[in-house]
Amino acid sequence: MIKKLKAEEKRVLDELLEMAEALDGCGLLTKHDFAKMKALCLEKPPIFTPRKVTNIRIRQAKMSQSIFASLLNVSVSTVQKWESPSSGKHPSGAAAKLLQVIEVRGVQALLF
Repeated sequence: MIKKLKAEEKRVLDELLEMAEALDGCGLLTKHDFAKMKALCLEKPPIFTPRKVTNIRIRQAKMSQSIFASLLNVSVSTVQKWESPSSGKHPSGAAAKLLQVIEVRGVQALLF
């Protein structure tokens, strides 16, 4: 289960990220260290409802279930379960993070 951050925890993480950005701006962090700090400070992806997964796939990615599954490196059956309200399944881990990236930055962020 994904834990919702308390206001104080979020404030501390926001301040840590701001400090990492300042250090990076001064050239005091390597790109690798900055990426690690950023990953640690950012919120976990939300729980994606069936409707939200479907909307991201159709409206933002504009892809069939098959192509969308390929992009996320999951099976078509998995995408179908995510989009089915009766399945009780939802994306987690890397798939949830990729959906979050698509939702925020668009599908182009995953395409080279």
